[in-house]
Amino acid sequence: MVTLYDSGVYLLNGSTLVPEENAPAVVNVSKEEAKKGTIAYGILQEHNVSGDPENLKIKFDAITSHDLTYVGIIQTARASGLDKFPLPYVLTCCHNSLCAVGGTINEDDHVFGLTACRKYGGIYLPPHMGVIHQYMREAMAGGGKMILGSDSHTRYGALGTMAVGEGGGELVKQILEQTWDTAYPEVIAVYLDGKPNPGVGPQDIAIAIVTAVFKNGYVKNKVMEFVGPGVSSMSTDYRNGIDVMTTETTCLSSIWRTDEDTKDFLTRHGRANDFKQLDPADVAYYDGCVYIDLSTVHSMIALPFHPSNGFEIRELNENMDDILHAVEEDAKKLIKRPELHLNLWEKVHDGALYADQGTIAGCAGGTYSNIMEAAYLLDGKSTGTGEFALGVYPSSQAVMLDLVRKGAIEKLISAGATIRTAFCGPCFGAGDTPAHGSLSVRHTTRNFPNREGSKPGNGQIASVALMDARSVAATAANGGRITAADELGYEFTCPEYNYDPTAYEHRVYQGFGKGDIEEPLVCGPNIKDWPELPPLNEHMLLRVCAYITDPVTTTDELIPSGETGSFRSNPLGLAEFTLSRRVPEYVGKAKAVKANEEARKAGNCPDEVAEVLARVRAIPGCENVTDETVDLSSTIYAVKPGDGSAREQAASCQRVLLGGANIVKEYATKRYRSNLINWGMVPFVIDEAPDFEDDDYIFVPNVRAALDGDMSNIPAYVMGKEVKKLTLSIAALTDEEKEIIRCGSLINYNRKLKNAR
Repeated sequence: MVTLYDSGVYLLNGSTLVPEENAPAVVNVSKEEAKKGTIAYGILQEHNVSGDPENLKIKFDAITSHDLTYVGIIQTARASGLDKFPLPYVLTCCHNSLCAVGGTINEDDHVFGLTACRKYGGIYLPPHMGVIHQYMREAMAGGGKMILGSDSHTRYGALGTMAVGEGGGELVKQILEQTWDTAYPEVIAVYLDGKPNPGVGPQDIAIAIVTAVFKNGYVKNKVMEFVGPGVSSMSTDYRNGIDVMTTETTCLSSIWRTDEDTKDFLTRHGRANDFKQLDPADVAYYDGCVYIDLSTVHSMIALPFHPSNGFEIRELNENMDDILHAVEEDAKKLIKRPELHLNLWEKVHDGALYADQGTIAGCAGGTYSNIMEAAYLLDGKSTGTGEFALGVYPSSQAVMLDLVRKGAIEKLISAGATIRTAFCGPCFGAGDTPAHGSLSVRHTTRNFPNREGSKPGNGQIASVALMDARSVAATAANGGRITAADELGYEFTCPEYNYDPTAYEHRVYQGFGKGDIEEPLVCGPNIKDWPELPPLNEHMLLRVCAYITDPVTTTDELIPSGETGSFRSNPLGLAEFTLSRRVPEYVGKAKAVKANEEARKAGNCPDEVAEVLARVRAIPGCENVTDETVDLSSTIYAVKPGDGSAREQAASCQRVLLGGANIVKEYATKRYRSNLINWGMVPFVIDEAPDFEDDDYIFVPNVRAALDGDMSNIPAYVMGKEVKKLTLSIAALTDEEKEIIRCGSLINYNRKLKNAR
């Protein structure tokens, strides 16, 4: 089904794969020259302003944010000297479209967003009009472009756009006409052959890919380049559904070869001029290859709690005992609450696994062709009058309009499905949140723990399995019994999509280039500025306030989504939820560290801290450490944090509680590490087994000076019952990133630049 090559490959004439070891006999181009033959190379270099092809400084064509992130981004940019949006900036209201109680009322944020667009010259998409990525596909993405978004699923590769999901700080840099900096990434060919079988949808192919490459890190922080004849066997709408899920592989970005169907998609959306023919050169070198025969992919299910936990549905049905037992055992290790356990066996009866809920939604599931085929499968059927319920969220008003005109919505409603507006809630736990103990099957992007219906700290657990819209619809028509759509033996030809932008023309504020700095920015009472943050001192004293040994820690565990949404524009209010579902005691510990540091700075050093500093001065070479040259802050240890969402709050919430660093084995994604840097936190790595524990103090001498060295061997000391030496390191940083850390945050860095002018 999916084959991973052990070495690099050459692609000849876009069709023939030659493993690197066989290349000398057939390839007459040097490897370095052939690397320039990828589609990715050309697009990256066209946007690179560094003059160095190996160390990129990228300026994007457009940026985009939704209402979980745009307030913080604009507040950061304002604090850094914002006077206009110099490139198209699309603000969408698709994450907090529903009423919120407990923090900032959502409409306050939406008014903030609209007035920011009037003031600085942005594009504003009101609530319920479209999910962020569908609108960007419809209105902004095009051949050869690059787009940056403050959402991890910013992926428009199937339209010929290299798109990247990052934390808000990276968007602030673009707003301030700075750059996104990265070493030139490896590029992996995703060679598609054959064509999908009837009943197999984009989510099936995506789950197969994610399952093959996530755990082994095959494409981590690399570019996935989709090539081969199989690309043209699928419509562009279908390709979009695969492309958006590349985020779950932890790749850096994606790009696809384009063809006549890509051109047709853009033409239908009134943007024929945005089409660009993109193909690899006659000889192109790739650092690896994922080979997929599309005809061998069957209907898939990704069981809790990750999109990479994929199985063919027929395999699940044939080996249910072993598979469900393994999933439940893995859940025990993840949740670590003996009184709270996943019990999928409760959902098995009559020899089959049953779901309690189905959802088709968002940038992955809510596309036109997915819903059209789901409607076909449910035509004349019933979802039943029992517990099982099906919710369908078309991805935009434009998609909704054509589904209505073609009768698909009527078929779904008649079958018992309920139709919602464009909203991302089911993807992050704010819409159709399943009940305690229930199983939901969804065509959405993620099924992480602590995301949809699971609050282990409150004794609540639910589970989500990912499936394609086709199998979700087949399951709904079968009373919730998990059903593989490719086993139904049907053929379906999707009617052509007719895009009508009228709804956008009547509601979307198109303000790029029309900003008026005299326009008032309307801030509701709970929209708060960022607090002042201290610069990095000469020496660093850290207290470990969370010690996490899970193989991977997701962004949603670092800062939960869902119920925290109403606090997103209040930094200190949101920080109260930091690690609340994973390490509930973290906030109290971090606050205590912050209070101790404030007391020390005021001349009332707590006895415990004074004793630790006295022992620090007893370390050879540290005799001259003074109260003025050392700062106390908190840290977390985690094996591999930052998988999933791009939300910068995962870092900023630690920082406003006076977090100073993370210590990790590795970072799950570039975007989480970037978030730490932009909030002035030191991204330490430790190669050895950590010889410290929760609540230990760790002293890092000369940390500020260490940023000027090679950063590969940074001495540190565990101030336990006995002083133990540690060796930390920091992976490569640009000069700008080093200065951001020294300044204590991106805000402080830009203030310093402004004052120096």
